[in-house]
Amino acid sequence: MAEYETKRRSLAGNIAIAFFVISFILIAVAFATPSWLVSDYRITGAKLDRLGLWTHCFRSLADPYDVKDRRFFVGCRWIYDPFTTGYDKIRGFLIPGFMVATQFFFTLCFVAVLVSAILTLLYFLCCGPDMKQFVLLIQLNAFILLGGGLCGGVAVVIFASLANKNGWMPGHDNNFFGWSFVLACIGVVACLVASVLFLTDWNVQRRKKKQLMESQTRFELERTKA
Repeated sequence: MAEYETKRRSLAGNIAIAFFVISFILIAVAFATPSWLVSDYRITGAKLDRLGLWTHCFRSLADPYDVKDRRFFVGCRWIYDPFTTGYDKIRGFLIPGFMVATQFFFTLCFVAVLVSAILTLLYFLCCGPDMKQFVLLIQLNAFILLGGGLCGGVAVVIFASLANKNGWMPGHDNNFFGWSFVLACIGVVACLVASVLFLTDWNVQRRKKKQLMESQTRFELERTKA
């Protein structure tokens, strides 16, 4: 019976996989899509359309460093676009310090879920509780997700606190947080939940392994005495 029990993933482990899949999809989509901050589509004179971590879309943004307003930026561009004249000169305006911090921490979150995807596939497809390093695999996966979730949490808090304040993007009164930002928030929460569930599974599997070892030790002692 003890051997049968050790060959099963716990309920926490199975639920952790589901939460991880949700977090992976949401974080990946949020990382790649340009709708973290969007302008109200009903405002016809809005200069901002939408922006993400790596892409900005403008309806008609005047060059903030051109006092004569001779240059305007229209359409969507990658933040490091090398082809648009003058775009590199406003990069300091487009990615101030808080945006750099948001990009940095959310990139760490994204990398963490990518690494965790490999570990979770091993956990789900290849490894079982009877394998020697199974408990270590769960522990490592749980802590990577925990670190990624915390980094993602820092990123969304920074962005929520500073992205829509006066002094950065024009028309801040008519801007609001878009669906990419909402997905990022949900994905981070799901990532943290998955890490807690993997930690729970780690504790369960560690206890089962300990009980099995104690059972085997008692069996060996009884066989020796007989």
